[in-house]
Amino acid sequence: MRDANEYNNIALIGATQNKEKYGNKIMKNLKQKGFNLYPVTPNYNEVEGFTAYSDISKLPEDTDVLVFVVPPKIGLEVTKKAKELGFKELWYQPGAESSDLKEYLEENNLDYSFEKCIMVETNYKQ
Repeated sequence: MRDANEYNNIALIGATQNKEKYGNKIMKNLKQKGFNLYPVTPNYNEVEGFTAYSDISKLPEDTDVLVFVVPPKIGLEVTKKAKELGFKELWYQPGAESSDLKEYLEENNLDYSFEKCIMVETNYKQ
């Protein structure tokens, strides 16, 4: 995995307009730091001023990393699709991981982060 500050275009799986959920708190935090965000959610057309995507297959080609803030079961389903689509870097927020998911990632030799929070690991962009 690259250092989190090397990313420019971050897709957030589980983005939401609900200000109480981490899918929104992470969006606001990364937006404030200057990252370009691609919220992924079937529930909204936009989140925090960014156009939302209903599915990872619709994401722009310049997507650097998929950040997961969803339950592990959903994360595993999306991870399988991400592998098929050729996404290279996958970041799982605390609580989005599971032993089944880790086993799948290891078996498929995917590049991932499990134990770090993207909000903690990123700095403000210049």
